[in-house]
This record gives sequence, C-alpha cells and structure tokens, in this order.
Amino acid sequence: MKMTQLFSMALLVGSIFMGQSVSAQEKMMKQETKMVGGAEMYPTKNIVENAVNSKDHTTLVAAVKAADLVDVLSSEGPFTVFAPTNAAFDKLPKGTVETLVKPENKEQLQSILTYHVVAGKILAQDIVKLIKDSKGKALIKTVSGGNLTAWRKGKDVYVTDENGNSAKVTIADVNQSNGVIHVIDAVLLPGMSK
Repeated sequence: MKMTQLFSMALLVGSIFMGQSVSAQEKMMKQETKMVGGAEMYPTKNIVENAVNSKDHTTLVAAVKAADLVDVLSSEGPFTVFAPTNAAFDKLPKGTVETLVKPENKEQLQSILTYHVVAGKILAQDIVKLIKDSKGKALIKTVSGGNLTAWRKGKDVYVTDENGNSAKVTIADVNQSNGVIHVIDAVLLPGMSK
C-alpha cells in the first residue's frame, strides 16, 4: 500500500513538473521569434538587445553606439525602426561610415539614425493600410523631423527618403518589447536642408 502511495505521489510530482515544462515551452513558442542575421529576435527583448545578436546589423549597432543612442533605443518607446543591414551600409560611398562614426560627426550620425526611427509601433499591415488610404504613397514622420514615403511595388513595401533613394523592406514585423523593426536593404538619408 505504501509503495502504491509513493508511486502515485511520484507520478503527481512528475506531472506537475512536466506541466510547467510544457507551459514554459508554449510561452517560448508563442513569442513568434523571427530570424534576422542568423539570430532569433525575441519580442520580450528590446531593440538594442536583439540587434546586437544579428550578424547582419553590426554596422548599425556600432553606429548606434557611436551616436550615443543605445539608451534611447533601449527605452520604453514604442519605436518603429527601419534597420539597414551591413550590406546596405556597404552601398554608401567608401569611407562614409568610418567618417560618420568619428566623435566630431556625432550630430550628423544621430540625424541619420533617427531618420530611420518612427515614434510608435507601426506594423507592416499598418504601413500597407496607410499606403492604400493615401492612394499609393504614404508620408511617415521620423523622429529626426524628416519624412519617409512608403509605397508598394507588387507585394513588396519600399520606403523612400527625401533625396529620392529607396529601400526595400526585406524582413517585416520583427517585434520587440519596445516596438518593431523592419529590416531594409539601403540606408536612408535625410534631405540636404537637415
């Protein structure tokens, strides 16, 4: 009889632990992570915590650090970030990034980086709706004070800067605890008067 009670108790304890384990696994699966730059992006982490793990965004992370914007992009937000890849930065004229990350160019670098940031969380479906409601082109105000123009070509979403340069959204809706990232394939630059 005691053996049966011990066995029943062991089964009960085991099932409780199994239930907790499954529950933890379910929570992880419900996070709906996305792969960016070979790393999973967790919606429970902030923009900076996720970006530092993407091997495709090392230039962007270095620029954010050089511009002293880590604390801002780690704050509550929410923010929408159009995040250029390393390949996007490589398209800039040779020496541009090296020049921008110098301390004497911090203000210009901040202006460029905040031009990629929008206050609030704007998901891809929201951008598509804005484009549709605006009859094909939607103006989006950036944190720097400039505007981006969102538009579609087929099923793809593009954003164009004030100089007419366009970037394609290659990975949309990478959710963060303080907003969302949309990965883009080009660096956007504010207008010359900025």
